[in-house]
Amino acid sequence: MLDLSDLLTAVRAEGGVSRRLFLAYGAALSALPLLDRRAEARGGKVAFAGDPFSLGVASGDPTHSGMVLWTRLAPKPLDPDGGLPPEAIEVAWELADDEGMREVVRRGTAVATPQLAHSVHVEVEGLRPDRWYWYRFRAGDATSPVGRTRTAPAPDASPERLRLAFASCSHYEQGLFTAYRHMAEDDLDLAFHLGDYIYEYAGKDRLVRKHAGPKLRSLADYRVRHAQYKTDPDLRAAHARCPWVVTWDDHEFENNYANDVSEKAGVDPAEFLEQRARAYQAYYEAMPLRPSSVPRGPRMKLYRTLPFGRLATFQVLDTRQYRTDQPNDDRAAPLNEAALSPKNTILGAEQAGWLKAALLGSTGTWNVLAQQVMMGMVGRGRKPGEPPLYSMDQWPGYAAERMKLVEFLADRRVPNPVVLTGDIHSNWVNDLRVDDRKPETPVVAAEFVGTSITSGGNGSPQIDGLDALLAANPCVRFHNRQRGYVRCTVTPRTWTSDYRIVEDVTSPGAPARTLASFVVEAGRPGVHPA
Repeated sequence: MLDLSDLLTAVRAEGGVSRRLFLAYGAALSALPLLDRRAEARGGKVAFAGDPFSLGVASGDPTHSGMVLWTRLAPKPLDPDGGLPPEAIEVAWELADDEGMREVVRRGTAVATPQLAHSVHVEVEGLRPDRWYWYRFRAGDATSPVGRTRTAPAPDASPERLRLAFASCSHYEQGLFTAYRHMAEDDLDLAFHLGDYIYEYAGKDRLVRKHAGPKLRSLADYRVRHAQYKTDPDLRAAHARCPWVVTWDDHEFENNYANDVSEKAGVDPAEFLEQRARAYQAYYEAMPLRPSSVPRGPRMKLYRTLPFGRLATFQVLDTRQYRTDQPNDDRAAPLNEAALSPKNTILGAEQAGWLKAALLGSTGTWNVLAQQVMMGMVGRGRKPGEPPLYSMDQWPGYAAERMKLVEFLADRRVPNPVVLTGDIHSNWVNDLRVDDRKPETPVVAAEFVGTSITSGGNGSPQIDGLDALLAANPCVRFHNRQRGYVRCTVTPRTWTSDYRIVEDVTSPGAPARTLASFVVEAGRPGVHPA
């Protein structure tokens, strides 16, 4: 196997990361002992210094026959090793038809290895479709809380309703996770997290609460940060109530990174990929993801398809790992030649091809893209006589690919496309056209953009220049800058999105209310107020 130090020297000498060296580097890192199913594990005699289930339980990625169950043993969650010795530990699990765990339908054991921070990702299969189940774990003499999960309907079933919520951008220091508590109380079938689950910055004083540790660099740093977020009881409650579908954005690793390119000049690309490998591993360890997502060095596949019977098909995207560098030095800019270049890609060729094939193969009434950055071409900051400015980190920075994708949705008559988006700490509702600068052209899809859970602190209901923003962007139907999440009710006839806001994220127990609701009717593109 190629020596890692020699490989890093070669990468630096080349002045960048070629495809050959990138793959070799990934292969070198994938040789690390990430997952050893044959590991000998300590069983029932293990003793813990505290509750090993301090980070709670979670489930994710449900199919019609199963799901993945997650926990991570960490009696001392803010210790880099979780307070555990470097040895494998046997974890028993049970899945039941009832909350009291009397009617157990599946049980088994898994091995929590130190190589994966003593996390457990159990794939359960052979279950009945469209059913609720309850589950728990045991290690030594400790028993976890009971979590609730469910299977999706059968592929040929036509369910009458689906309730889901989506959220993003939960900065631990800038507010309390009250919105997650309200999500837990909403009786959801599914929850989607669209990125910025953690933030990588060093702890700061005089905020609502403080990050543990420095700016994240090492694997231990990322592990501790994920654990600190999961010590929040509201986040744990939301995970335990229904299965989650997760994808990342940038802060799970580094702000505004683009594939192997840092937003900061002069960063060694080899060291950058090495850090990315650490961040990706810690993300996998902390999330209810299937073992098929175990990272291979600095690469980790997150894009995937999740059907919910014939009612909806979800395509979960990754708009960070494969993108080209943001044009115009990642500064707000007009849609100039750099932004419109067909060489720009936010998906990468492989993911883009997969997405088109998945959309063509979908049998869902609603076809949903669960992804990170705003697709609406919203121009801002226009001065008299000057063209509007667009975010280069969002889809307008990759305008050619974005317009081709929406054109594909229109030309192939993909039924009822809906885009779910996070990232920008504000609420938006957008009608999407092939080119949003041409309001006279047909609407193709709807985009619902959710605000942050806490990032940015308490927002404001007042927006200076809102009328001018809306007048200059006919694609925008709604805009708000308060905190919260979006709750959606999906039927064969309508998609309804409720914009739920928490007005004070600095006070425990703040109420949530629905600020506005919007509806899309099946077969009629375009959003209108409920």
